[in-house]
Amino acid sequence: MTTTLITSDLDDQRTIGISPLVSPAQLRAAHRPDDAAVATVRAGRKATVDILDGIDDRLMVVVGPCSVHDPDAARDYASRLAGKAADLADRLHVIMRVYFEKPRTSLGWKGLLNDPHIDGSFDVNTGLSLGRQLLVDISGLGLPVACEFLDPITPQYLADLVSYGAIGARTAASQVHRQLSSALSMPVGIKNGTDGDVQVAVDGVRAAAASHVFPGTDLDGRVALIRTTGNPDCHVILRGGSAGTNYDVAAVTDTHRRLADADLPQRVVVDASHGNSRKDHTRQSLVVADLAGRIADGETGVVGVMLESFLVGGRQDLTLGRAEDLLYGQSITDACLDWETTAAQLDILAGAVAARRTASMRRIGAGV
Repeated sequence: MTTTLITSDLDDQRTIGISPLVSPAQLRAAHRPDDAAVATVRAGRKATVDILDGIDDRLMVVVGPCSVHDPDAARDYASRLAGKAADLADRLHVIMRVYFEKPRTSLGWKGLLNDPHIDGSFDVNTGLSLGRQLLVDISGLGLPVACEFLDPITPQYLADLVSYGAIGARTAASQVHRQLSSALSMPVGIKNGTDGDVQVAVDGVRAAAASHVFPGTDLDGRVALIRTTGNPDCHVILRGGSAGTNYDVAAVTDTHRRLADADLPQRVVVDASHGNSRKDHTRQSLVVADLAGRIADGETGVVGVMLESFLVGGRQDLTLGRAEDLLYGQSITDACLDWETTAAQLDILAGAVAARRTASMRRIGAGV
């Protein structure tokens, strides 16, 4: 006699719904990049790797909104940034920050992919569609893009259009995100912890450089076993923390030592926002001024800078279901620099790179 075990009371006790998602393959087919956009992604990745490896002496600058909530405003910003990036391309490698997922310490709006209508409806299929098309459009302007990867499934929908990836401070210690980084096809920066712990980022870089085997999804949305070779282009992002800032010479030197002790390339990017600006968006300019002075004096220990910037400076509070009340071009998450101030910061950094080159040529001419 066979007894059937009834287990319906053991599952879904706190789940109120399970809905199908469009497959990554379907979304990619619906939002295809043209040849120019594909070339932008390839060139963006190559330039980033060359800067990380010291082959290209330009400074990488990842700049854009804390998080994208209005695709039209993001396109407006991208058109301005693309022009500025082209003007400074001989000195700066500019990548637009296009972050769709907002990690939360407690609660709050989780980003465009999760809730694109900003009303609590969680229309994720629409969010994925809006996000991918935005990446197609920005890449079509000749501007490479950067994304932070939070959910381990969403990269299958978007990662082919991303030139630079980031792992945030809240997930730097996550084995899932280290495995994910090992599989990604672009350079990935891993941030220090929210408390300022740099070693967690160094450990993350080391783990991501190794081969891993882990469960994930394929392009058809099926559960699959993923095997990776490891990502040699991961690096540390210094973003400060509750313990204070960490963009000074001593902090960068200490990070280089930690990387060398782990037998890793000594590559550091500085995030001028978050803990390094002490959560005051206007102080990003002070970080830029300090870094620019050091770069002009010949420092090569910092290969990139990150800035949070949008059309309008500051931030605004969000009321779910009232997106029409939001001020156009202003962040609804972290406060950002306005466009005019951002353009000035890019000029300062480009000037610093030019000064470093001039100083280097003088040293060569003097036989130093």
